[in-house]
Amino acid sequence: MSKPLSLAFDPIARADELWRQRWGAVPSMAAITSIMRAQQILLSEVDAVVKPYGLTFARYEALVLLTFSKAGELPMSKIGERLMVHPTSVTNTVDRLVKSGLVAKRPNPNDGRGTLASITEKGRKVCDAATHDLMAMDFGLGAYDAEECAEIFAMLRPLRVAAADFTEGQGEE
Repeated sequence: MSKPLSLAFDPIARADELWRQRWGAVPSMAAITSIMRAQQILLSEVDAVVKPYGLTFARYEALVLLTFSKAGELPMSKIGERLMVHPTSVTNTVDRLVKSGLVAKRPNPNDGRGTLASITEKGRKVCDAATHDLMAMDFGLGAYDAEECAEIFAMLRPLRVAAADFTEGQGEE
């Protein structure tokens, strides 16, 4: 996969400069634009690493989530909640994993309308191999050391708390 050509200038710094001239200084505009651009860069890099496994990062995240679950399976609704995606996206993601033999689906015995997704042995092997490759490239964050990664995590945590992503101080499920 070829990388796109680098721009000869920082487009976010330029947008910030133009924004200030037109509407005044709004540091949050440059911050969110930087976060969103970084997300696009990282997603492109990690997708390239998991592609040989027939995965996208979204499918990889679902496999990891199933791997972390106690029984290796979760209700589809729980997968959607944890990954913050719409039920249709969960169905699409899991159906593609089923088609690849990485996940199986069955009716949820505890919920007549629900479906359980469970990771297969092949899914565990693929997840482990993809994880090894992602760790080898530091999940695209090789420009940062461990301390800086911890700072990024800490810096974004209040935003997640404010958005009710989770409730601080509550036990894990």
